[in-house]
Amino acid sequence: MGVRSVCCILLISLIKSSSAHSDVFTSIGHMTDLLFTEKDLVTSLKDYIRAEERKLEQVKQWAKKLDALTATATQDPEGFLGHPVNAFKLMKRLNTEWGEVEDLVLKDMSDGFISNLTIQRQYFPNDEDQTGAAKALLRLQDTYQLDTQTISSGDLYTFSAFLGKIAYSDADYYHTELWMAQALKQLDEGEETSVDVVSVLDYLSYSVYQQGELERALEHTKRLLSVDPEHQRALGNLKYFDYQLAKQKKAEKEQSAKEESKKERVGKGEYFPEKRKYQQLCRGQGVRMTPRRQSRLFCRYYNNNRHPFYMIGPVKQEDEWDRPRIIRYHDIITEKEMEKVKELAKPRLHRATISNPVTGVLETAQYRISKSAWLVAHEHPVVDRINQRIEDITGLDVKTAEELQVANYGVGGQYEPHFDFGRVNTKLFNWGATVFPEVGATVKPMKGTAVFWYNLFSSGEGDYSTRHAACPVLLGNKWVSNKWIHERGQEFRRPCGLKETD
Repeated sequence: MGVRSVCCILLISLIKSSSAHSDVFTSIGHMTDLLFTEKDLVTSLKDYIRAEERKLEQVKQWAKKLDALTATATQDPEGFLGHPVNAFKLMKRLNTEWGEVEDLVLKDMSDGFISNLTIQRQYFPNDEDQTGAAKALLRLQDTYQLDTQTISSGDLYTFSAFLGKIAYSDADYYHTELWMAQALKQLDEGEETSVDVVSVLDYLSYSVYQQGELERALEHTKRLLSVDPEHQRALGNLKYFDYQLAKQKKAEKEQSAKEESKKERVGKGEYFPEKRKYQQLCRGQGVRMTPRRQSRLFCRYYNNNRHPFYMIGPVKQEDEWDRPRIIRYHDIITEKEMEKVKELAKPRLHRATISNPVTGVLETAQYRISKSAWLVAHEHPVVDRINQRIEDITGLDVKTAEELQVANYGVGGQYEPHFDFGRVNTKLFNWGATVFPEVGATVKPMKGTAVFWYNLFSSGEGDYSTRHAACPVLLGNKWVSNKWIHERGQEFRRPCGLKETD
């Protein structure tokens, strides 16, 4: 039968709350280390400031003393120097003490701070991380239908133009227009931004032109030239947009067809129905079950066919969905166990990868933004207990299962729709919804619970209704654990069905 999986997914998610820098933006867990790095740098910077202030105070005291002395001495120079002690002190000051003042002024008090900064810089995010975090904001904007004003309020004023540039670099002119329009609005309202109005209008005019809105492109170009009459690109665009607009109007007249004054603008990637459905489900706009179907979902105390361990303390089991059957188990993992899992996993987190369908090579992908680690059985009692608990509750043999995977999602972290046909089930502890676009199901997170479903029919064929995705993390820090159980080893625990969809 090959090594395929029945998929036992243990979803563990938490909101709350390293390694050398590598794709820092893909893991909030690793980004928390940067906060402490920055705090240490601030402490070091304050130490430097105090050192500079002490040095400056010494110089000020010397200047104050000499100011009074020279004021007195220059009133009667000969009389002042007529005193042999004053003459000696003048020689001493100019020969020795002014040299000491020079050394004090030239003394570099920044060595400690610069040394610390140099050491810490190896852990700093790079341009890829900054760009990745910016793209995450664009992803969250699309998924949760956030307007630019909402996102750019608070501490994000200076990011409007930056996000517009990131979108522009991806030829995403829809988001370029949205964010550059927001940046222009902030400029018009007197907000302080890192770019000038000319640059904003330049990006804005080209982005709306690329979306076919020639009149608005021309309008932005004319405003740009009113600010900078010598702007060469704008001068060229003005003539070109005028020409294209005249050509467009002529074509409209000849065809006697009126185009809509404003074309529907759609975001990058929104041409794909599955992605639209996935985003709707993440927003909570999922399929509503009929009362009849809903009435067939129950909550119960479950002992897995009178399993000895659960006869005394049965597990709370809840039906989340009927087809495919998705089950939630409540109070499966304790707070202490979750913290220990995070503690064990955090030092080993690495960027999550996918298998290239053509080459088979593992590589990173924009549709999977997270880091993951694997916890080996027997390395800690908590890992052993979780593995045994999964076997006891599901009735499946975990000896042929993969190790316990722990994932931590980054800024706007997500995993777009995919299948887990290589596995039987999955469990999570998290605060980020898991959605099933094929059937319209949304499984909301509940801390300390486990969610279970079969990715394969008992015949071994894949159940296409289990195609699922992890929604982008809007707020908080998402940790999730997965336990993937393969069908090999389940021959007597889950016998093969006679029909393809058994």
